[in-house]
Amino acid sequence: MPIQIVRNDITKMNCDAIVNAANQTLLGGGGVDGAIHRAAGPELLAECKTMGGCHTGEAKITGAYRLPCKYVIHTVGPVWRGGGHHEEEKLISCYRNSLKLAEEYHCESVAFPLISAGAYGYPKEQALQIAVSEICKFLIHHDIIVYIVVFDKDCFQISKRLIHDITEYIDECYVEAHYEDNTTRLYTYLFDDEFAETMIDRTASLSLSDAIGQIDESFSEMLMRKIDEKGMTDVQCYKKANVDRKLFSKIRSNPQYKPRKTTAAAFAVALELPFDEAKDLLSKAGYSLTHSNKFDIIIEYFLKKGEYDIFTINEALFEFDQVLLG
Repeated sequence: MPIQIVRNDITKMNCDAIVNAANQTLLGGGGVDGAIHRAAGPELLAECKTMGGCHTGEAKITGAYRLPCKYVIHTVGPVWRGGGHHEEEKLISCYRNSLKLAEEYHCESVAFPLISAGAYGYPKEQALQIAVSEICKFLIHHDIIVYIVVFDKDCFQISKRLIHDITEYIDECYVEAHYEDNTTRLYTYLFDDEFAETMIDRTASLSLSDAIGQIDESFSEMLMRKIDEKGMTDVQCYKKANVDRKLFSKIRSNPQYKPRKTTAAAFAVALELPFDEAKDLLSKAGYSLTHSNKFDIIIEYFLKKGEYDIFTINEALFEFDQVLLG
């Protein structure tokens, strides 16, 4: 998944580079900056003393020393002064310059904190929007995994109205699933009740070889057909689905490849499929959208409303402690 939002300590991220929200001296400070210097050890400070500081919006790279990554990319975010002092422009520059350094040093993965959203006072919702926007622009042309590392949900100030609407929808739909027997359980999990009964009757009357011979198109085959029907390129589709190129290649090259449910749902969102078509695509991978768990209900909520912004959906999933799409 090219961009992942994770709740973690950035000093424990096992990736090629982590980004330090530094001050202009590069000599350590509080918050993320201090935590990174403490975890890296005195060798990091010694190298930073040779760097000559760093201007706001710029970025410099050092070794990582005792950290589990290869490099630390130091960038200086803007202090929030109300928004009228080029803060947005400087914050955008932080992400662009940091990603440029990651590319120059052949990093395959990089982890960012939410720059300037701590002691520097940048509004967290705006800081997150800028981070996601700039990272997504970069990922259109580059294959790299980018993590946004946060400690808590305070960064994810999605609309209170949206949270209320989703909560109401969950309350209306959330029911415990009951199944009569193993065969019914399989078919009702994948399909609706009427289709399940039909399939159970058909399977009972068919020989095993006949039943196997009636296998429908696979998830991979349907996905490729839908991409063509939508007039999208492969790259446009997997980027929009927040899926990396290697995984997409596996799906394309193997008609019987079974993706995770989050991946299958991400492609349904990327293709902007109507709800019934999205359910059909998921069923090809052996999944359904039921009312027995919050993940399914949230995905259903957005599909039925025709809202296909994967990052808004992921923010909602994050808010309700669900696995993210991609």
